[in-house]
Amino acid sequence: MHIIADNLTITSTRIANAVQQADPAPIIDMVRFCEASGAGMIDINSGPLTRDPAEKMTFLVESARKATRLPLLLDTSNPAAMEAGLLACQGEAVINGFSLEPDKLAHILPLARKFNTRIIGYLLHPDSSVPADGAERLTVALELSARFSEAHLPPENLIIDPVVPPLIWPNGHTQAMDVVQVIRILPDLLDYKVTTIAGISNLTSGPGNAERKPVFEQCYAAMLAAAGLDMILMNMTHTGTLAAVQACNALTGTKIFSWV
Repeated sequence: MHIIADNLTITSTRIANAVQQADPAPIIDMVRFCEASGAGMIDINSGPLTRDPAEKMTFLVESARKATRLPLLLDTSNPAAMEAGLLACQGEAVINGFSLEPDKLAHILPLARKFNTRIIGYLLHPDSSVPADGAERLTVALELSARFSEAHLPPENLIIDPVVPPLIWPNGHTQAMDVVQVIRILPDLLDYKVTTIAGISNLTSGPGNAERKPVFEQCYAAMLAAAGLDMILMNMTHTGTLAAVQACNALTGTKIFSWV
């Protein structure tokens, strides 16, 4: 599983202040920490950016680029911000992301063709609601893949996110198991080697037992790895989960095993 850091987010007070003050130092420090911790990609979650979207996303991307040449995932629902980020990236970028929501199909998906880049597709209904179970997720996957094909985009540029639910939802634990099964089924359903991504931090979001949360993340990471997940979006300060992901990679990888 390729490890993607989700630490660079506007919901962090430190990052939000850095954007507000146009101070690149906190962003540079965070990106360097994530890369040193083992991230192979960096997610830049700018939020909707309702004010000065292009300027702020450009600042975020250019600040991150001062610290790393790793691929960047650009996470915003604002098309102007997304396009500005893609223009500023100067390296590999992934659009994060689109869904069957009409605005996303109309304004975000076309950017994947314009910039010839990969894009993450979320298995959400057109009203942005999460499918109730695995069967609904697979139905959405078929429609998402069809809309992607209609946009004349190559299937290898589509990365599917089945949407990991919080365990605190009434059916959170059963939906979490549905996600694992969906990851297994997608290649047969769509008849090609589907690239998949999952945000593991969603699993333990919200209130809960702080001591037990890491255990659930670590166990779920192993389940996702066994199902064939390709990319995992995670908090790089969660060292136990990181160690679990790295162990999963050692067990499922093709390299000769070593304890070093």
